[in-house]
Parts: sequence; C-alpha cells; structure tokens
Amino acid sequence: MTIALSQAAPASLITPAALLDEPRLMHNLRRMQQRMDTLGVALRPHVKTAKCIEVAQRQRALGARGITVSTLKEAETFFDAGFDDILYAVGIAPGKLDAVRALRQRGCRLTVLVDSVAAAEAVVQAVVRAERQAERQADAALEVLIEIDTDDHRAGVKPDAGVLLDIGRTLHRGGAVLRGVMTHAGASYECYTSEALAAMAEQERAGCVQAAGRLRAAGLPCPVVSVGSTPTALSARRLDGVTEVRAGVYVFHDLVMVNVGVAGLEELALSVLASVIGHRPDKGWVLVDAGWMAMSRDRGTQTQPVDYGYGAVCDEAGQPIDGLVMSSANQEHGVLSWRDGRIDPALMERFALGTRLRILPNHACATAAQFGHYAVLTADGTLAQWERMNGW
Repeated sequence: MTIALSQAAPASLITPAALLDEPRLMHNLRRMQQRMDTLGVALRPHVKTAKCIEVAQRQRALGARGITVSTLKEAETFFDAGFDDILYAVGIAPGKLDAVRALRQRGCRLTVLVDSVAAAEAVVQAVVRAERQAERQADAALEVLIEIDTDDHRAGVKPDAGVLLDIGRTLHRGGAVLRGVMTHAGASYECYTSEALAAMAEQERAGCVQAAGRLRAAGLPCPVVSVGSTPTALSARRLDGVTEVRAGVYVFHDLVMVNVGVAGLEELALSVLASVIGHRPDKGWVLVDAGWMAMSRDRGTQTQPVDYGYGAVCDEAGQPIDGLVMSSANQEHGVLSWRDGRIDPALMERFALGTRLRILPNHACATAAQFGHYAVLTADGTLAQWERMNGW
C-alpha cells in the first residue's frame, strides 16, 4: 500500500492545532483490516485513541466488527452514533453497573470486564437487583469477559490460575452471561525486534486460548477469545483459537510505535501544527506556541532506543527534520533544539518567526486528548473538522 504525499495546512488554521492527515489515516486502517482478514479473525478496534465518530465509521466501512471503549462516556457517545456492539475494556467498578444496565436496556450490546471473584459477585448482585425490581429483560442481561494476564503488565488473572474457574462459575451460576476471555499484551511496547514482537504475540495468543480451554473443559461457556495491542496485532504470525483482535493506536501511530518498529514516520497520521514565536540563538533554541498543553506531558520515548523529547519536528508539509525535537515544554511554550545539542547559527533564518511546523507525538492517545477536534487534511486537499470527545 502506498501513502499519498502530505500537504501544507491552510494558512487560516490557528495554531496549535491537532492536524489529522486523512490519506495516512486510511493507509493505517486498511493495513490493519487487511492483516486481520488474512489471519481470519474479526477486528474490534479500540476507539480510545481517536475518540472520533468519523474515524470509527471508516473502520466499520472497511470491515471492523464492533468497537472497544475505555469509558462509559465513549460507550454512550458511540452507541448514540449507531455503534451497538461495544466492549468496555476496563475492569468494571460496581458503581458503574447501573449505567451499564441502562445502556443495555436502550439496546446497546455492551460487554463488561472482570478479573476477580469480587468483581464477578458485584455483577451478579446487579443482576439480582434487576430481577427484584422486575426490570430484567432478555436484551438487558449483563454480559461479561474475564481479563487474562498474559504478560505481567497490568490487570487480569493468569491463564492457569485456579481463580479463573471460580470467577467463571460465579458469573455463570449467578445469572450473568459469561461471554469469554480477553487479554492485552501491553508489554509488547517494550519489544524492539520483529522476533521479540512475534514471540510476544504468540505468548498473548497462547495464554488467552489456554484460559478459554480451561473454562470450556469446566463446562463453562467461552465463545469469545479476544486479544490485542497494536504491536502484537501487526506482528502475530498465527491467531489459532482467537475470535477477535483489539487495537487502537494504529489509526494514528506515534513515535513509540516507530521505536517499537511497527510503523514508519511516514505513517504517523496525527501531528500538532505549531508556529515559531521566538528564538534563543545562544542556546540553539526555537520557540513554538505548542507546549505540553498541546503535546501532553507523555515522554514515552524516553526509555526507548530513540528519545524524541516531547515530539519529533517536521516541516509544514509533514517531512521530518532529522535530529530536531521538542526538547522541553512549558504550558504554552515548546522548545525545539537539535538532539545532539549543537548550536546552529542559521537557526533563526531557517526557522523564521511565524514559520509553521508539525510536531509528531510520542503517544497519539495523550496528544489527541488535549484537543476538542481534529483539523483534517482530506484526500482531496480540503480542510475538514472532525469532533472528538473527552471525559468519562
């Protein structure tokens, strides 16, 4: 697949702005969907990166089935926009179960996540409350996945843990609908070779499939086996036993993904458009009007092979300027300098006052969250505005 050349943003666009390159976006969406089609599994994209209806609509048009969310507000917003098959992929807090039931009663096929007997019991208690209030309906039952820990990265139960069956039995016998298991190999963000990425993808797959097999052997239902992260989705060599893959940041990609090795700089679809507002020639600095309020404080590349500071710098048309990074950031000021610390006497001439530059983000999810909408450079060269949502 080829990517159309980027273009300069319209002069009328006020900086800083979250600039979304639609041709690059579409390249990324097609690449992931084609890979999942080849591997024979459904793609359930995680919408937490873009939090944008227009992006999700394009994913669905290409063949994605269902979506993944990280907040109930996302679930409600996307359901109102016509997305009714939703996985809430964060462990459910008991206080949110009434809101989950309310969405399901409106027709949203919302599935929740647990990783402990206590959380399973809270779900069962919510089911019992609904029965007592004579509110339970077939389309409002609580459906649940059990989170599996396949990489010691975050939440979940081990595939071979005895408590896995305890959780499954609690849900199944208590009236909840046990739909299956899911896992997220977040440790894949710490892999930097194709061999390590493929091994992590196989570890993720095998662990989740093992957990599903144990539930089934115990007579418990497990139709869904859900795995996913962008690095493992783009590195898996087989997905036997998996029914769906979840991935999110692939829609935009970012510098962390570049360091991991699953994306090139030319595939980064999101950047922050900034204007030069000053210079410190004695220090080798260029000042721009995009600080951490625009880029976020995420320093995800700091421990990776290449440290991009707060972001890598490109010209206005999106071409990377080798070695120039946002080395530090205040609330509304970004400081650009050469990574090697050299003082460039031509800096003021090369980056004159008012020059517009694009800053590529370390973590696309965090940078996107700083803005209320995207300024979209469309394939036909026009500028569009796509809204994004925030909050919980």
